[in-house]
Amino acid sequence: MHILGISCDYHDASAALVKDGQLVAAAAEERFSRRKHDPSLLERSIAWCLAHAGIEAGDLDYVAFYEKPLLKFDRIIATSLDYFPGAYPFFREALLTWLSQKLWIKARLVKYLGISSDKLLFCEHHLSHAASAFFCSGFADAAILTVDGIGEWATATLGAGRANSIHLTHEIRWPHSLGMLYSVFTAFLGFEVNEGEYKVMGMAPYGEPRYVDKIWKLLRVSTDGAIELDLDYFCYHRSPKYVFSPRFLALFGEPRPPDSHFFTRTSGYPSYFGSKPENFTDAQLANEHYADIAASLQLVTQQILVKMAKAALRQAKSSRLVMAGGVALNSVANGHIQDETGVDQLYVQPAAGDGGGALGAALWVWHVVLGRPQRFPLLHAYWGRENSDAEISSELMRCGVRAENLGSPEALVERAVSDLLAGKVLGWSQGRFEWGPRALGNRSILADPARAAMKEIVNTKIKFREPFRPFAPSLIAGAEDRYFVQPLGSQATAKFMLRTATVRPEVRDCIPAVTHVDGSARPHVVESSTNPLYHKLIQTFGDATGSPVVLNTSFNLRGEPMVASADDALATFFGSEMDVLYLGSFRVSK
Repeated sequence: MHILGISCDYHDASAALVKDGQLVAAAAEERFSRRKHDPSLLERSIAWCLAHAGIEAGDLDYVAFYEKPLLKFDRIIATSLDYFPGAYPFFREALLTWLSQKLWIKARLVKYLGISSDKLLFCEHHLSHAASAFFCSGFADAAILTVDGIGEWATATLGAGRANSIHLTHEIRWPHSLGMLYSVFTAFLGFEVNEGEYKVMGMAPYGEPRYVDKIWKLLRVSTDGAIELDLDYFCYHRSPKYVFSPRFLALFGEPRPPDSHFFTRTSGYPSYFGSKPENFTDAQLANEHYADIAASLQLVTQQILVKMAKAALRQAKSSRLVMAGGVALNSVANGHIQDETGVDQLYVQPAAGDGGGALGAALWVWHVVLGRPQRFPLLHAYWGRENSDAEISSELMRCGVRAENLGSPEALVERAVSDLLAGKVLGWSQGRFEWGPRALGNRSILADPARAAMKEIVNTKIKFREPFRPFAPSLIAGAEDRYFVQPLGSQATAKFMLRTATVRPEVRDCIPAVTHVDGSARPHVVESSTNPLYHKLIQTFGDATGSPVVLNTSFNLRGEPMVASADDALATFFGSEMDVLYLGSFRVSK
């Protein structure tokens, strides 16, 4: 039985194909369209999923959509009426979008796929999130926590999963939303909403949480983490253009200009910013103010999430917790949840945002609608398209690029390690691309983490991004205790790079390029059973250096999705100052 899960029309459109209860293929549309966070009807990713499985749309038994559009439209109408006439611009904008496209998703999918309408099922947004986490965790039972900006009406839910059932018992409803609170500050700090929240998380360690009391003025929180926002500070519920009100600005000051350079006394002034501005001291003080706001927001957010997680565990009477929703990608908060709630096992779905809802909707049909038992733990994230050596060779010839075919995995690893030891920055495109936003060793840029200068080199020559953005350490399983204070063990959050941990003080000088300013890092623990080639690379590098850790960041340029195809990898390689590209069995140099 084939079930296709679909998420689209908001952001991060994705498709996931499940066969007899097990995932076969999953991909975000952005990887094919090359439009970051592409929300559009996912023709390319659907076509690839079907082709990978060797089936056509007519062979699908069910198609599952990740939310209920009519219920979402109901929320938009009701909200507009509640805040009328102030919400009229919001209502007008939403009505145009919904009446022209979003409201007709059923007809569009039926027409595009050529299926009968009775094959198309709709799962509520947060239930899709819950299913994506619980049914992928491998747990027989667990507490469930989902948190994001907004679904239909719910913005966060608590519940429990057992066997093939899910019961969501508590929810926070729009317009009160922890995800929207974080997004409002994301916009205030000069970043794009639904894209720059992780930048706020990276900025936070450069500040001090001096404004916690001011942020608490914006909301009330109960003992179980349920929040109620003071809506006088916000506009997102009644304006298509503005997210914060004049009262918000009176409390926090003017927003950070989006295109301004970020630098503080602790970050330094990177050389790739050019000459220092005449107002350097004033700009530095302003940046430190914004960093303090980011630090305060992050602290309040993780405190609320810890309360929510404790409540979920308590209400479910469980020591296991699963999480999804965009806020579950806050790796700093996940670390606090893991360390402060008493949870024995925490599972965060690697595509925790809206894209992952496609997989959740498909598994909801299999387990809940059809009543089938669990049989699929999601142990790795490598579910995208693979480039065969034949395809790569053809692309190299088409582009007129000379490359060396290394012939075997052993030769590939040996040469790559030699390049790392020589201080080169590597593009690494191997196997199937990752499901979710993290580069987990199949579409990665790699470097030697022992070289402190690598952080600026990779930012300057390749990523062209903000200097406060940290790089991750990929390390082999079994080496965690050597580098991190917290026990990581077999935690799924560490395998999916979804938590932070404190780097042991005595080894920070050994891996300076991946140790953040606050002494933390976002570890990626690599197992030979799920990625033998990448594991072998890190292990061999460790044999040569005494440190089985490499610097890992996503294989893309700023503002672009991670590379998917051989053509993407070559374009990104030649569009940057990366030194060497390992593309399948081929080594490409300049």
